[in-house]
Amino acid sequence: MAISVFDLFKIGIGPSSSHTVGPMAAAHDFVQELKRRDLLERVTRLEIHLHGSLSATGKGHGTDRAVVMGLIGEHPSHIDPSIVAPRIEALLESRTLQLDGHQAIPFHWSRDLQWHDESLPYHPNALTLVAHGQAETLHRNVYYSVGGGFVVDEAQARSGELDSDTTALPYDFHSAAELMALCRMHDLRISELMMENEKAWRSEAEVRAGLWEIWQAMQACVQSGLAAEGVLPGGLEVRRRAASLHRRLLAMDGDDSLIASTFSAMDWVNVFALAVNEENAAGGRMVTAPTNGAAGIIPAVLHYYMKFQPEACEREVVDFLLTAGAVGILCKKNASISGAEVGCQGEVGSACAMAAAGLAEVMGGSVGQVENAAEIGLEHNLGLTCDPIGGLVQVPCIERNAIASVKAINAARMALRGDGEHFVSLDHVIRTMRDTGADMQEKYKETSRGGLAVNAIEC
Repeated sequence: MAISVFDLFKIGIGPSSSHTVGPMAAAHDFVQELKRRDLLERVTRLEIHLHGSLSATGKGHGTDRAVVMGLIGEHPSHIDPSIVAPRIEALLESRTLQLDGHQAIPFHWSRDLQWHDESLPYHPNALTLVAHGQAETLHRNVYYSVGGGFVVDEAQARSGELDSDTTALPYDFHSAAELMALCRMHDLRISELMMENEKAWRSEAEVRAGLWEIWQAMQACVQSGLAAEGVLPGGLEVRRRAASLHRRLLAMDGDDSLIASTFSAMDWVNVFALAVNEENAAGGRMVTAPTNGAAGIIPAVLHYYMKFQPEACEREVVDFLLTAGAVGILCKKNASISGAEVGCQGEVGSACAMAAAGLAEVMGGSVGQVENAAEIGLEHNLGLTCDPIGGLVQVPCIERNAIASVKAINAARMALRGDGEHFVSLDHVIRTMRDTGADMQEKYKETSRGGLAVNAIEC
């Protein structure tokens, strides 16, 4: 399969790429398929079935609402988050769903939306959508939300083709070793090789414009997070901290304490990451990077670079994101970026590796040093579980992004202090992440049935 950097970085909505963005996109695709088959006007009733991890933590992640919004005709790439609550309230009151935005059909939330603990064969995140006519089933499909907003249907999952894109790339790679060999053979930096691959889909000008738009969306998310205060939704009563921490940072000029004087840049990294993930937890607009649960890490590290590197420019933003994308592609192809499949190591671990690689690239690192930075970032997130309290992307998720952002910067720094030679390769670590995820108990993989999710709740 061919994966573009724009598959990894998608503008969407919080709180989860696999439990919110993917299901909404799946429901939207289901409606489009009904239209293609000229079945839309014949639909009299719909059924939604959420399976496995989508059932276990779907309420905390807003999966039910996301699917309904997709059936209404909304798509995560363009939805206004502020319309979700009033639309859902109107539906609950009227018991009527406006299919594709205009066709009214009866919809009873407790009858037509069902939760199933059992997982379906191909992935823990599955949903089944069924459209009924007057006396027959018109269309039925199963969708798997495989992480980062990627969705495959039942036919794709059965065939083993988890991505239908067969675009021929000039420098196709399936491992970090292959990527580095191609770079050295053709005298290319990783960002340059990725640009050549992206040009298989669109012009260089379009790639640059698209990645700059992604960066602007990341900046907008940070700014929203720095401005918002109050308590996050969901019932845990978690207070937003980014705004107050930002104010304290702005007032710290006279603070000469040890931490303030030696760690002030990292304070900014923390606040950038917190801002993004608080926005995500609130269901705001943000960028999967490569998932929502880990969405604060790459923006925080890139904000750090743009704020503190003299004369940082647009070209370096593009190089950073292209290089980060290369590492994300390797993680997705050879392991997973889905917390429901391999735990949080697949989300935060992958994002940490991606951010470390991007930073090493724009700091002038060699191909070997960039690969080493990614390896360090991922290696020290191996075994990280996904056990969010209350099924909400809040605790430990928000702080975890801040910690991993600082870790990514340290990983890049350590790699740049070396010569690119190191004992464990990125390929070895990605393979270990895959194997560790396979061995990890299900209760630690986005089901909220173990770990912090149960130990932090007082009976």
